[in-house]
Amino acid sequence: MKIAVCVSGGGTNLQAIIDAIDNGTIHNTEIAVVISNNKNAYALERAAKAGIEGVCISPKDFASRDEFNKAFVAKLDEYNVDLVVLAGFLVVIPPEMIRKYEYKIINIHPSLIPSFCGTGYYGLKVHEGVLERGVKVTGATCHFVDEGTDTGPIILQKAVEVQQDDTPEVLQRRVMEQAEWIIMPRAIDLIARGCVRVIDGRVIITE
Repeated sequence: MKIAVCVSGGGTNLQAIIDAIDNGTIHNTEIAVVISNNKNAYALERAAKAGIEGVCISPKDFASRDEFNKAFVAKLDEYNVDLVVLAGFLVVIPPEMIRKYEYKIINIHPSLIPSFCGTGYYGLKVHEGVLERGVKVTGATCHFVDEGTDTGPIILQKAVEVQQDDTPEVLQRRVMEQAEWIIMPRAIDLIARGCVRVIDGRVIITE
């Protein structure tokens, strides 16, 4: 299975995927390309170190969002990938791409959807919301991408305890280590092995 990984920042989830492919946790999968909207993203360095092609396509380089969207989809199409993995990609995915790659785009979100998700909940803002509300359990969700925000069918979730003295930064790190870096590689592996189906908007996993 050929995948594209889309990133905006440090690329810790990308690294988790690279490591999982290298150690055999993810079967039958190769990263064809890493695409970033940010030319300074450290994730592009991670890709280069792993011998993976890295590409930057930024909305800032186009006169309109529509032009960017067309260029983004055209670049992705060049690689003939079977799955698009959004690993901290802070760009709204064009509707035409979602339709073209139906149930072939997955995203990782740092909460237990449907809590602390949707418009405005990204990055540290998710963990700030968790701490402000005082919930005792948070986590991460890997889901397919549809035309809503964090509304696509859920593939995997993993819970993480919230500690009383957590800061948003400390909680963010724990959610990455205990949930994100585990369930995203696992979801990719399940898809690569043909274990994931979507029926009536719900994910069915058969191993």
